[in-house]
Amino acid sequence: MIRNIFSCIIICVITLLLFSLFTIKEGHKGIILRFGKVLRDTDNKPLICNPGLHIKIPFIETVKILDSRIQTMENQADRFVTMEKKDLIIDSYIKWRISDLSRYYLATGGGDTSQAEVLIKRKFSDRLRSELGRLNVQGIVTDSRNKLMADVRESLNNGTSGEESMDFQFSNIKKINCYQSMNNASIHKDYYISNSFNPNSMAALGIEIVDVRIKQINLPTEVSDAIYQRMRAERDAVARRHRSQGREEAEKLRATADYEVTRTLAEAKRQSLIIRGEADAETARLYATTFNEDPSFYILIRTLRAYENSFKKTNDDLIILNEESDFLRFMKSPKKFTAH
Repeated sequence: MIRNIFSCIIICVITLLLFSLFTIKEGHKGIILRFGKVLRDTDNKPLICNPGLHIKIPFIETVKILDSRIQTMENQADRFVTMEKKDLIIDSYIKWRISDLSRYYLATGGGDTSQAEVLIKRKFSDRLRSELGRLNVQGIVTDSRNKLMADVRESLNNGTSGEESMDFQFSNIKKINCYQSMNNASIHKDYYISNSFNPNSMAALGIEIVDVRIKQINLPTEVSDAIYQRMRAERDAVARRHRSQGREEAEKLRATADYEVTRTLAEAKRQSLIIRGEADAETARLYATTFNEDPSFYILIRTLRAYENSFKKTNDDLIILNEESDFLRFMKSPKKFTAH
């Protein structure tokens, strides 16, 4: 009997230890809830459990473990209007993390990440729309984009002048934390006011915006089509102008080439006539010189050429000459040859 009681006590102690001990992984933090309320210290600050092994009161206290790492939220591409009343389709993303676990837990209905992203997206969209309304398209797509992102991040973290009412924030907290008492809600309200957080900032929700970036900026489809059509028409006009200029230059080059060809041929013909004339003159001079030096040899050469032209094999003409003709004198006996 005593052994059974002792065994039951040991089992109860082990069970209590199992329900009392809990661990928190690296990159996460936890808050302790006692009867559904955030457990706080004497300074009204929530008790935060860092990564490691911790102890809680079983069946009375529960632990809510939250991811304290930087989260990335992809925003769906949305339409925004610039200062020039031009529409832009902007695709962006947000880097955020939990800065205050207690406020985050209350504002998001028990640490719901999807609820936190809904709140972030709503505030980010409003803030980005306001900032883009003060810039033109050129300023958005150039160096002003970095300043734009920095301004949006600062305004989200610190809030803006157009603050929402404190009652709205805490009515939202009470709706998603209906299990908490009115006194607890008032305590949290005093805690917010004492820390002087802008109720329109993400800090009031226990969230810190680490970075905001624009991934892509596009024009709406109807505007893009119109711009492409206009660009295509402008490029076609430029192409036609270049083609006409090219044809004009081609005609000029062709005319210049034709002129150069004609001039070169004329100059070549002139040079050939000059050379031929000089050659004929030189030939005549040589003939004259030869004739003057040896008239009989000249007569012989000219007569032999006349024979060659008269007695060709292909010449079918019939020549009848007197044997006493002087044309045939070189065909007679050399004894009868007499030079004239």
